Amino acid sequence: MSRFLITGGAGFIGSAVVRALLTKSTHSVCVVDKLAYSGNLASLGSLEYFDDRFEFVELDICNGEQLTMVFNSFKPEVVMHLAAETHVDRSIDSPAAFIESNIVGTYSILEVTRAYWSRLPRDQKEAFRFHHISTDEVFGDLSFQDIASTESSSYKPSSPYAASKASSDHLVRAWHRTFGLPVVISNCTNNYGPYQYPEKFIPHTILNALTGQNIPVYGDGKQIRDWLYVDDHVEALITVATEGRVGDSYNVGGNNQVANIDLAYAICELLDELAPNRPNDLQSYSELIKFVEDRPGHDKRYALNSSKISAELGWLPKESFSSGLRKTVQWYLDNPSWWQALIEGGYTLNRLGLNEEQQ
Repeated sequence: MSRFLITGGAGFIGSAVVRALLTKSTHSVCVVDKLAYSGNLASLGSLEYFDDRFEFVELDICNGEQLTMVFNSFKPEVVMHLAAETHVDRSIDSPAAFIESNIVGTYSILEVTRAYWSRLPRDQKEAFRFHHISTDEVFGDLSFQDIASTESSSYKPSSPYAASKASSDHLVRAWHRTFGLPVVISNCTNNYGPYQYPEKFIPHTILNALTGQNIPVYGDGKQIRDWLYVDDHVEALITVATEGRVGDSYNVGGNNQVANIDLAYAICELLDELAPNRPNDLQSYSELIKFVEDRPGHDKRYALNSSKISAELGWLPKESFSSGLRKTVQWYLDNPSWWQALIEGGYTLNRLGLNEEQQ
């Protein structure tokens, strides 16, 4: 049994990690999350059965003094750092929040972790791990002919979001090289699955379709992303945190490269089957798809080579894209209370640059 401190544990991926650790292991978990707009305690599910193994602290990781108190009280053996601002569109609108959370926040937790780790007995210091979770976007975009990015590929971030995550990766590596902090890093492709905040492409498409709103697709829709089912990613994250080599990084991809426009049509086709009572007398949800002006600096394609984690740690994704997408669409159909609460709380489904004329 280990003690996991998870930052951003009320977010999409973080909450999936927490649910897996508590239901599939005997580990104890402390979640630190400031509950910004995308943090949601409802995403943690029903955790009252794990009171003796689970605790939650509402806290901004930039608050080093309070974070130190959490470390001293919980005494973590593994830190998994997922707290981050993640939406590219928001980073274009308001870069400052990304600098604060992703760069300053990572610096803050690195310093708190280093101080805590430095006081541990030797055997506990050697067993301790700091796992930093990052993104494929730090490598920048690829042409349609380029080979997938590897762990040694150059960093070429395009958006403020990607640049802030690249900066945080560099900080983590520097704290390992300079101070000896035992770190591991993982970079993943686009995640999808239950409990994903609806500003992201797949839930955004699902919910716009169900509510009869236009489904916006940037540019010509030919941008390609590699999609990874969140539960597969969680398995990779726990494996990297517990078995990864100190100082190394691991790419985690789903091997599912799909163009945005093809994905939009695939979601509509599933909804036509699973939710045939369409709004507005539609013959197909795909009638709602609408091309909109491309966003600035939009990357053409991301893809990761995941051969290292497969060869060294034995991880492979289990979910096919078709089965994972079906599960995801069905989850949003089965759990309207989760996403309706977000809408009632002020979330606007129409977030991708559509104005009155484009509607």
